Amino acid sequence: MSDTNTNTKLFDLIIIGGGPAGISCGIYAARKQLSTLVLAETLSGQSVVSEGIENWIGTIKISGSDLAKAMSEHLNAYKGDVVEIREGTRVSSLSHEKDGAYFHVTSESGDSFMSRAVFIGSGASRRKLNIPGADKFEHKGVTYCASCDGPLYTNADVAVIGGGNAGFETAAQLLAYAKSVTLVHRSKDFRADPVTVKELLKYPNFRALTLTEPVEVKGDQFVTGLVVKQKETGETTTLPVTGVFVEIGTVPNTDFAKDILALDKTNHIKVDSKTQRAYSAKNVDSVLEGVWAAGDCTDEIYHQNNIAAGDGVKASEDLYHWIATHRS
Repeated sequence: MSDTNTNTKLFDLIIIGGGPAGISCGIYAARKQLSTLVLAETLSGQSVVSEGIENWIGTIKISGSDLAKAMSEHLNAYKGDVVEIREGTRVSSLSHEKDGAYFHVTSESGDSFMSRAVFIGSGASRRKLNIPGADKFEHKGVTYCASCDGPLYTNADVAVIGGGNAGFETAAQLLAYAKSVTLVHRSKDFRADPVTVKELLKYPNFRALTLTEPVEVKGDQFVTGLVVKQKETGETTTLPVTGVFVEIGTVPNTDFAKDILALDKTNHIKVDSKTQRAYSAKNVDSVLEGVWAAGDCTDEIYHQNNIAAGDGVKASEDLYHWIATHRS
């Protein structure tokens, strides 16, 4: 069907994002024969850089790149003629007509698309380190991808900033290359799984500094040290490292939806946990009819691949019945 005013194809559903949430929703949309457009920068998700994922249910261990490949192949195998995929597309705005009948999605390149319903699985981007020297030495010793850059630091002394699962996973990867790894964590207790912490603490060339925060990255042409401050004493020391790997969380990719969807204080989309329906910016106590969201872009407490995929399926079940009742 086409809109007679714009001659733009009207899809049943537009999916924004190509991670576990978006791909799961896309597979179910294909099975339910919903005319669907998937807009994604890549079909992968954040875990594509992980060397080994050990909690993807049904698979003992799989690399992030292999998981991304498997999910992409699954969606492509089911898409048939009903699902169109546009990779390399970043969404810049989401709006809907005054009567709420149709949604309009615009890409950064200026392309415009229209649908009855929208599913958002846009994920999140890595949070940047905001201290003196961090920007100056990015790609010159400061990095956000251990899988990409780890081998460059063979026999080097490096630091990892962040005490969650991502930080410890990065440290584990680096231990295969580096001479030593020092993990810097601002709190007393680690957020990583205890079993992971216990395993890494066995390595003689690994140490973890708690109640410690980075305050400056030093260097000449490349990084030569990381200045850290002990929070209880205020004492500063310089770690003689040539690599600084940053794992301090993420920022949700939701800016394009801020005008019509309710966001929490960290800019995550507020959703109804029973259905994954997104709440309206104009009335935060009510959902915005026709919009669902799942994964790292939402206010879901726990952000994991399995949860994102499951919530994507949950949303697809609910939106299928909604679309069926709103088709003209």
